[in-house]
Parts: sequence; C-alpha cells; structure tokens
Amino acid sequence: MSKPVCVIRVNDAEAYAQALTRMGLADRFELHTLKVDQPLPDDLAARADILVGWRPGNYLKRMPRLRWLQAMTAGVDPWLASPDLSPGVTLCCARGSHRISMPENILGALFHLTKPYMPIALDQRESRWTKRLSVPLAGKTLGILGLGAIGQELARKAAALEMRVIGTKRTPEPLAHVAKVYAQEQTDEVLGASDFVLLLLPSTSETENFINAKRLRAMKPTAWLLNFARGALIVDADLIAAVQAKTIAGAVLDVFREEPLPAAHPFWKTEGILVLPHLGGGHPERSAAVAEIFADNARRFLAGEPLNAVVDRARGY
Repeated sequence: MSKPVCVIRVNDAEAYAQALTRMGLADRFELHTLKVDQPLPDDLAARADILVGWRPGNYLKRMPRLRWLQAMTAGVDPWLASPDLSPGVTLCCARGSHRISMPENILGALFHLTKPYMPIALDQRESRWTKRLSVPLAGKTLGILGLGAIGQELARKAAALEMRVIGTKRTPEPLAHVAKVYAQEQTDEVLGASDFVLLLLPSTSETENFINAKRLRAMKPTAWLLNFARGALIVDADLIAAVQAKTIAGAVLDVFREEPLPAAHPFWKTEGILVLPHLGGGHPERSAAVAEIFADNARRFLAGEPLNAVVDRARGY
C-alpha cells in the first residue's frame, strides 16, 4: 500500500519533519519539504494528499488529490478566499499555537496603558526625575469580544490580577474566570461596561467593520480599545475620529487592513493610538508549537480519526 504523499511548504520545514520523527510517523509518509519561494513541481502537486502551507497560491489548482491542508496560522482568511481550494479538502488551522504568547502580549499592552514605564524611560534620557503614578489594573473591567481559547486563557490571567472579565461568545455559556458571558447581540452592553475592550473576533463577513462610530460611542470615554484579532474589524476613519474627539481614551492596534502599515496611514500620527508591528502570537518556539499540532493531526489522519482545529468554512474559522 502506498504511503500518503505529504508536502511541507514552509521556510522552517525541518521542524515539521522532526515533529513527525518524534511521534514515530516519519516513515509512514512520503515526505517532501520545500521553502515558500520554491516552485512545487507538477508531478509532486498531482500526487500530493497533504499540504502544510503558509499562504495559498496557484499551485492549489494543480493538486487534485489533496485531502488535508494544514495551515500555519490560526486565521485562515487567505485560504478561504482562494478559489482554488477545493470544497472537499479538510482545512485545519493552527488554533492553540498562540495560547501563551498572545495573552502575554495583550497583558503587556494593558500594563503599557496603566504603568508609566515608557515616559519614565524617556525621562531617563534627559536625566530628569518626574514623579508619576501607576494606575492599578485590579478592579478594572476587561471586555473581551470573542471568548475563544485565547480569550479564556487571558481571562484566567486577568482574574489573577483581580480584574473583572466579561465578554461575548457566539454560544453564551458560563466560563471560568469570566463574570458574565454575553451573546454577540449584547455587544453594546459589554462596550458600555468595560474599561478595556479587546477584539479577538474572527474575520468574517459578519465581523468586517464591526467596530464603527456607533459602537465606539457605546464605549466609556475613559475606555481603551485593543485589537489583536484582524484589522478589518475596525472602520479606520471612525476610530481615528473617536480618538481625536475623545469619544474613547485611545487604542492599541496590533493588526491592520494592510501590513506592514503604510507610512502614510494616519494611525501613525494620531495621538492616542499605539501602533504595534503585529506582535500577536509570534514567539521563538512557535514553529515547534505548530509542528506539534500538525504531527498530532498526522497521527489522526493515519488512524482515520477526526482532525483537530478543523475550520468551519461557513463560519470562517
């Protein structure tokens, strides 16, 4: 019986091959590794059953036997937008690979907003002693729009800081460390009660332009908006206007409609908006973490078991 043909088309392909070896699966596949800038030969494309990839390309239309596609990221918008991805292909994302790093980066943003370390560092350049106050996070309300795996891990950590956590979930249900879970239709209640509003929603047709002028007006004038999800969730012009008019206190943005953010974009120069270079869930060990997700799915694939982190194409995540 022939082995399934697996193409790993990422720059750090060795991490994925090593993960298969650690699980004793390397000899169960016909394995081919390519860098993203290397062309996929026609004969290999025609035989491939499995693809591990970073971004879609024209090569998909040359893969008639493809059964399983393992994406490298939690968000799979580019794959879903590709007309060449067959409906019969099982698409899996890297859900879970950001579970540690993303909440830590979000907490870093919250500390940045409430602890005056940045102005203190700038004072030191001038040998200037300026007495400053640190605002406690304890007692503040964090509203999370999109209480998925990352949001729930963040809630656990925020609760340890004595923050009150509320948020929305497509299917509302009680969650540990979350004071109240609201339905998405109750978003405005979360906006009005939160000192910090965090966007962790997926990018779908329903969530595009989700944060607009109306929803920004529903927030407290002292509240901050944080976006660590997708740039398309926000109407850029509405956010700039709200920050300039002091409708809200400001925003921390880690994702944008176009990345890198163009130098001419007004986000760069709008006082009260902090631009981050998509820190997100990236970390030095991320490739190994995604490789473990892939290797576990490879075991399931061979055993005929359901794969993990399968994308619901109707929902978009």
